[in-house]
Amino acid sequence: MSQERIFTPGPVELPERVREVLGRQIIHHRTEEFRHAFLEVRELFKKLLDEPSESFVFFASSGTGAMEATVLNFFREGEKVLVINGGKFGERWLKLAQHWGLKPIEYRVEWGKSADPERVRKLLKENPDCRGVLFQISETSTGVYHPALEIGRICREFDALCIADAITALGVYHIKPSEWGLDVLVGGSQKGFLLPPGLSTLWFSERAEKNLTDRAFYFSIRKELSKQKEGQTAWTPAISLILALRESLHMLLEEGMERVEKRHRAVSEGTIRAVEALGLRRFAENPALSVSAVSSERSEELRKELLKLGIRVAGGQD
Repeated sequence: MSQERIFTPGPVELPERVREVLGRQIIHHRTEEFRHAFLEVRELFKKLLDEPSESFVFFASSGTGAMEATVLNFFREGEKVLVINGGKFGERWLKLAQHWGLKPIEYRVEWGKSADPERVRKLLKENPDCRGVLFQISETSTGVYHPALEIGRICREFDALCIADAITALGVYHIKPSEWGLDVLVGGSQKGFLLPPGLSTLWFSERAEKNLTDRAFYFSIRKELSKQKEGQTAWTPAISLILALRESLHMLLEEGMERVEKRHRAVSEGTIRAVEALGLRRFAENPALSVSAVSSERSEELRKELLKLGIRVAGGQD
């Protein structure tokens, strides 16, 4: 067994309580035992977001699957969207929009910098037919936090759907999507949820639900939601990950999301102070709590040296 310590943005190290669940014999998904467990997961997820709505689904996919599901289910071919592209995952929104026939307006943000809400407002004013704004709350590749609350408010001003990739934000920030003005919130299992990869989450607002399409097959939100409300799924689910998610949600709620966010803030600020004391510098002007990005001309050499010490970190992809 590897003795490496994993400090990558994802996957993350698994807590003992989660590993214990994952080590159990698998159960069948068309059983009362699974149905009961899945319904409990749905109730816990609502508590995590402080949202009473049943408007969310889980997919057996990476977070990118839920991103693709968002583009397919809430937009139609030829519709215009604004994409905030400030890193590799902003670029992914752009590629998905282009692939599925949308007309993206690209707001290119310099890597390491946060989106300017006033620039978002200006672009929406110039494009009154824009149907949505797609962005990352936490851009994993650069460690940047984008001002989700301000972007959400601006989207409401212009009746544009606010689409947030929260893959490295859920389970870290105390996100309340309705209060923040968000319409779609995408998550993934291998980050703040403390699980292996393979499960994605997609919450959506009443406003977004009115825009549901039938363009998707496997990623059909309408089809999945009708099943998942009853504790089942349209297709074979990620059984073990759903059962482990029940445990990790219990852990997050036992601590309380306000305390979880404070803990991440303390660790993030301490990490930044430590790397600066070593003569390195943080890459992000407004760093996310979930990802600490460090800038160094010798980054590859640094990663190799850390790996010799049993510490695995990741690069920013480019």
